[in-house]
Parts: sequence; C-alpha cells; structure tokens
Amino acid sequence: MTNKEIARAFKLAGQLLELHDENPFKVRSFQNAAFKVERLPEALETMDAAAIAGIEGIGKSLQARILELNERGSFDELDELKSKTPEGILEILSIKGLGPKKVRTLWQELEIQSVGELLYACQENRLVTLKGFGEKTQEQVRHSIEYAQSNKGKFLYAVIEPLALQLLADLRQTSGIGSADWTGTLRRGCEIIETAEFVTVATTEKITAFLADHPLVAGQPVSTDGTMVRSSLAGRLPLVFHCCSEKAFGNTLLRTTGDEAHLARLSSAFNWNASLEGSEVEIYRTIGYAFPEPELREELWETRQRPDTSKLITEADLRGILHNHSTWSDGTHSLEVMARYCQELGYEYLGICDHSRSAFYANGLSIERVAEQHKEIEALNKKLAPFRILKGIESDILTDGSLDYPDEILDTFDLVVASVHSVLKMDENKATARLIRAVEHPATTILGHPTGRLLLSRPGYPIDHRKVIDACAANDVIIELNANPYRLDIDWRWIPYALDKGVMISINPDAHRKEGYHDMHFGVRAARKGGLTKEMTFNALLLVELEKRL
Repeated sequence: MTNKEIARAFKLAGQLLELHDENPFKVRSFQNAAFKVERLPEALETMDAAAIAGIEGIGKSLQARILELNERGSFDELDELKSKTPEGILEILSIKGLGPKKVRTLWQELEIQSVGELLYACQENRLVTLKGFGEKTQEQVRHSIEYAQSNKGKFLYAVIEPLALQLLADLRQTSGIGSADWTGTLRRGCEIIETAEFVTVATTEKITAFLADHPLVAGQPVSTDGTMVRSSLAGRLPLVFHCCSEKAFGNTLLRTTGDEAHLARLSSAFNWNASLEGSEVEIYRTIGYAFPEPELREELWETRQRPDTSKLITEADLRGILHNHSTWSDGTHSLEVMARYCQELGYEYLGICDHSRSAFYANGLSIERVAEQHKEIEALNKKLAPFRILKGIESDILTDGSLDYPDEILDTFDLVVASVHSVLKMDENKATARLIRAVEHPATTILGHPTGRLLLSRPGYPIDHRKVIDACAANDVIIELNANPYRLDIDWRWIPYALDKGVMISINPDAHRKEGYHDMHFGVRAARKGGLTKEMTFNALLLVELEKRL
C-alpha cells in the first residue's frame, strides 16, 4: 500500500473510533499517525519491520498495523470498526463538511444511514434543526452529495434535463445544423439517465466543431463512429449525437427514441424498417401503428392496450397541489408564503400536509398545534378566497399500520396523506400488511410515497403492489405519485394496474419550500409514462369537485 493509502486507513480508523464515541486519546493517536505517514519521504511498502520501527513518532502498535496493512490491506481493529458501522454511514463520512460527531448525530437523531437519506433530509430542511448544524452546513452537504452522485454514471432525469435542454436549444440556434431533437431515455422521460442522446441534421464534422466550442462539453474528448459523434458532459455523462439527412430525420428519431421491445414489435408486426422516409407521425401512419407519445414507447405498453394519447395528463390539467409542508413542521416557508405562491402559479387549491406528531425529527404537530394551524388556515382562506387551503396532515403510518392521531383528531382534517417514514426494513408480508391496515382506516385519503424509495440512493421497501393497490380500490383511497425527482413513487410501471382497478392517482410534490411546487413537472412526466389520464388524476379535479370527493 502507498503511504497515502495507509494514511487513509489510519484516518478512517480514527473517524470510526470517534463515530462510536471511543477513547479520544486513541482517536488522536490514529489522526497523528495518518498525518505523519502521509508526509513520510520513504515509501512504507518498501520497508521491513526494522526500518519501520526506526521511524520517529510511530509506536509499536502502529508499526504492527502498518505491517498488517502492507500484508493484507487492512488491520483487525479497522475490520471490527467497519463491521459495526452501516455501509451507508461509511460513505457519509466521506462527505465534505461532516465530521464523525455530526455523522453520529445524523445517525442517532434522524436515523439516517445512507447518502440518499441524507440528501433527502437536506431537501426537507431537517439538518438545520440539529445542534451543531446550520443552513450553510446543510447546503454544503447537499452540494457535496450531488457532486458525488454525478460521478457514478447514473443520473436523475431532473438533474440532466436542464443541461440537455440547453444543449438542444444551442443546437437549434447554430448555423449549419438543421432539425434537432433529443432522443432515447431523455425523450421518453425515464427517471434515470445514463446517456444523453440527440438527433441532428448535420455532418459529423459540424457537430464535432459545435462540441469543441460548447461550454458544457469543451475540453472533453470527441470521437466519431460512422454517423454518430460521441463525447461527454463535463466528463461524466456520455453524449451521443446521431447525424442524418433531413429526409431521414423522422425515422432516425423514431429508431432512437423507442426501447428495444417497441422497435422489435414495429419490425416484426408492422414492417417498419430504417429506410422509410417522412416525419414520425407519417411513418407510424404508413405502417398502420397509432402514433404513441414518446413516453409510451416502452416494453410495458407492447403487452397491454395503450391509452388514448390525447387524454394523457398534462401540467396544464392540474388544478391544485396536495401534500406540502410549511414552517409548522419542517418546511422552509410559512403557510401564507406557500399559499400565495401556489395561487400565483395559477392553482385553485393547496393541500398543506405537515408532519404528524410521531415525526419528532421533523417538528411534527402535536394535537394542540394542529388546532392552532387550523385557525391560521381558516384566517388565510378568508383572506385569499376563492383560493382554498385544505387542512391536511401527513400522518405517519406507525409500525402496526395505525395512524398517528386519535380518530376524533383525524376527523378534523380535510385530507389525510398516510405515509411510512420509519422502520423501513420490514419483510414484504409485514410491510404490505402495514400499508393495507393504514389504507383501511376510514380517515385515509391518500397513500403517500408507497415504497419510500430514494432513486439512486435507497431502494423502496418491499411490498406486494397488487395487494396494496387492491386495498386502495376496495377502500376508495387515492395513491400518490410523489413528484419529488428523488422519489417518483409510486413507480410509473404500477400506474396501469391502479387504473385497471379504478384507483385515482394524485401527483404531489411533497414540497418543503415553495420552489418545490415545480417538481410537479417531473411527476407529470412519470405519470404520462404510466398512461395516467386527466380523468384519473385526483388533483386535476376542480375545487368544487375535489370538495365533493373529500
């Protein structure tokens, strides 16, 4: 091992000792050893035991650990410390701005055990309430995590979309480049992006020159492969540009947009081939295949009836925003600020669903504070009429599936979003039974983020989706499609089954600040992939219709 690697191992040992609140003198010993080793002029991996023993400031116990590190890449005490530390905590320790003491606070007080959970906690403004943390630390942590995630080869759609749109706009404004569009997973609105693809009417030489001058790509290697030009976005996200003639543009766009199953069906059952000319619409018409919106060109829709694309939900169809938080719990903005901004965006109603009392980490509302908040909502409704704030709550689903307040308190709300936030490591049977019991409670209006997943960070807890959806159908409960781009939960692949069962979907941003309302855009994209129509979207209802339903 290099000196730097040995120093890194000693530093980690010191961090883990401090994390577990061990002897501070031992912590200091490892810290000093790391500092000393990293600055040694000699390479420890080339030294024998006698030479290492002669190094000033390195005691016998550290000498033995250096020899063990050189021999097998670790040492016993480090192995033991790692074994009692969750893997996600080890990753969190590498985040800039977080020392072992702060990580211990996050682990013990917020039960955070992964980088994804930490990032979501930053989005929900939870770190600022902890001793030793502040808004600046929270922002630093968020930036550090997003930077680290951007190097892993998979990206959230929401992260890539603005960059891709900028590239597309610049392509369209560049002289010598004709028609241009994005394609592939970007055009289909997939929640995870691994490659950003574009179709352009241009020569490969023109695209190569365009990339050489573009600030998002400049300095990155560019290669040509036949009619394709490849590069990368800031050295991290692969870029592919499909170059073609104007006549071939429609078919190239068609060929590069759909997934393999969609293209295979076009070839085998509809005689599609890459030589057909015309626009996408014309080519689909020629082969006798009803034009599918790009979001629907997925394998799932090759095995079931595709919805009428003219009826798919759009952002313009949404009349209100449900499931949002304010400073009453862990939101950044006051109830009035949240309401006025919602009104400014043109919506008719806002569902305020602050956290319930069990969510102590999120300043959940006690019974007394529920009554106080309802008074403020009533006053604001008079001030902002005809705009309406709905009295809601995001009630924790407790371990046994019960809701967080007595029935007489739950009855005071206009709507109840029932969600799981704790004890996420149940097996499928227990997790499913827990959700079903919550769904069966008469007060439950909406089942919130059903699996609790955090994309690229935390998988959802295992549930039997069919059983949960069936329970929602039997109890007239709406299912949330949480529009936060880190969640997008319920997964769009389960929306068709929900619609088959007559279960409505509510696209909710779970906003903890007013800017979070704009996440509705990502929720709509995911909803369209699942074939969600305006008719089956709960918050596409007019206020008067929604009130009747409630």
